[in-house]
Amino acid sequence: MPGGSPPCGAVVELPASRSKLRRSELPAIEVRGVVYGAPALVPARANTYAACVSEKPRIEAVTERQYETLLPMIAAYQGFYEADEIREDRNRDFFRRFLAPSDDGMILGAWSGAELVGYACMYWTFSSVSAIETVLMNDLYVDAGARGRGVGRALIEACAEVARERGSPRLEWSTAPDNETAQRLYDSFDVEKSTWLEYQFRV
Repeated sequence: MPGGSPPCGAVVELPASRSKLRRSELPAIEVRGVVYGAPALVPARANTYAACVSEKPRIEAVTERQYETLLPMIAAYQGFYEADEIREDRNRDFFRRFLAPSDDGMILGAWSGAELVGYACMYWTFSSVSAIETVLMNDLYVDAGARGRGVGRALIEACAEVARERGSPRLEWSTAPDNETAQRLYDSFDVEKSTWLEYQFRV
C-alpha cells in the first residue's frame, strides 16, 4: 500500500454500482490475459496498449519468468516498513505461492514498457461476520520514480476487478496511520474506513 495485513482496513464496496470503480470509467487493464475496464466488445487479445495510451501502466499477473525482477521491489516495500530482516531467499520462497494460478492469492505487476514500476499482492481471505470470501490487497508498492503517474490507482482498480471476477463483494487493505501520501490516494475512492484496532501476539 504500502500497508499492513489485517482485513480491517479501508474497504471498497463491490459491485461497481456501489463504488466509483465503474467498469465504464476504468482504463483498459490486462490481467492474466483478460482486459479489465474495457468495453465488452473488445477482445482480450486486442488490448495491445497502442501509442495513444502508452503512458498508462500495463497491469498483469506476475509470471514465473518475471518473478526475479519482482524480488528487489518486494525488498524495497519491506524496507519502507523497516522490516527487521530482509532476505531474498525467504522472499523468493514465500511469495512464489502467489504466482498465478494460485489458491492463495495473486501478484499483479505494473509495467512501463519492460520496466516494473509497481506491484500489488492479494490474498484470498474470508469474513466470518458476513460469511463471504474477501480479497485482501496486502501489499501495494510503486517505485519512487514512478509515483504520481497513476500507477497506484491502476493497481487498485485492477485488484478490484480481480475481486469482482472471483465473485467477492469486497476489496480490503490497510496502511500505516502516518502514511498520509497513500491515504490521499485511498480517500479518492468511495471507501469505508475501519475503526478497528490491530493486535499482534508474537508466539
